[in-house]
Amino acid sequence: MKHAKRLQSLMLGASLLIAGMPSWAVNDSQGGPAVRQLNFHEPVTRIASEIYQLHNLMLAICMVIFLAVFGVMFYSIFKHRKSLGHKPATFHESTAVEIAWTIVPFIIVILMALPATKTVVAMKDTSNADITIKATGMQWKWGYDYLKGEGEGIAFLSNLSTPREQIVDTVKAKGDNYLLEVDNPVVVPVNRKIRIVTTANDVIHSWAIPSFGVKQDAIPGFVRDTWFKAEKIGVYRGSCVELCGKDHAFMPIVVNVVSDDEYKKWVDGKKKAMAAAADDPNKTWTVAELTQRGEKVYAANCVACHQASGKGVPPAFPPLDGAQLVVGPKQPQVEVILNGRKAMPPWKGVLSDTDIAAVSTYIRNSWSNKAQENIVQPADVVAARK
Repeated sequence: MKHAKRLQSLMLGASLLIAGMPSWAVNDSQGGPAVRQLNFHEPVTRIASEIYQLHNLMLAICMVIFLAVFGVMFYSIFKHRKSLGHKPATFHESTAVEIAWTIVPFIIVILMALPATKTVVAMKDTSNADITIKATGMQWKWGYDYLKGEGEGIAFLSNLSTPREQIVDTVKAKGDNYLLEVDNPVVVPVNRKIRIVTTANDVIHSWAIPSFGVKQDAIPGFVRDTWFKAEKIGVYRGSCVELCGKDHAFMPIVVNVVSDDEYKKWVDGKKKAMAAAADDPNKTWTVAELTQRGEKVYAANCVACHQASGKGVPPAFPPLDGAQLVVGPKQPQVEVILNGRKAMPPWKGVLSDTDIAAVSTYIRNSWSNKAQENIVQPADVVAARK
């Protein structure tokens, strides 16, 4: 009786817990995973289609082998069991059987290897690309540089754009593209061969888009490459698929495949925006101007490691609140941001002189920091680069 009452109490508590949990409508992610998806993403490149077909072929071959082997095994167990009067055979070996179980698997492996090798070779052929884009992995975002082709010279950072409150608040409703949305997606034209050159600033990352059939590691100090040719206009999503640190789940990849006309418009708009954002390094800024801009730079690039409170994640990422490096002379701080230190990557090739000056000024005037040299001008950063 006591056990029955205890069980009823537990069931009632579980029911109340479930009733109190938020209910969210779950929809397919545009270009990402679908609800109740059981197979690969819809392929939109030739390579992805071949991978999908290979997957189905290998699955079918394995299923036939499974049914044949276990069918014979279970048939033999059932039909030749001791209860029917069967006795075990006394032979030791059979040359014919040994030849058969050597040749048959060899033929099966060859039949599987031929189409797979053809696809793997095609995956590695990055020649004659229309556009070349460098993807640089960093904790925890992606940097993109358009190296060759239409759009050459365009460069930007791509950060997770899922609102922070959705991540930290478990009862907050999640968007359809939760953790798979960015502020600056990669944009490419449809039916063009795009070469992706991968590298990394800090640890090993991996650039992957399932619908393209693309996965390429980004390794510090090395340059690897892959390619895709999207045959369908749309938005396609992926993420870093190499465990790269505490915010590994927060560096998604989004590629917008657009028409040729839309791509030309995007290139023109991006170049105009970059030209407008190119600041004169000789301009003198006020503390308020640099602090306002620096807060945005810090939120986009520094908050994941050093935290919004400036307390950091010791020992890998030390606190900035009250640090001697921050409240002391400004030059050492600028040099650390430019060149990196320990787990922190160098930012001299990622942030502009003005952005480095802005984030330095923001840090020196935030939290409990009251640095005597409370402002860093872009000219100070230019001087530190020399």
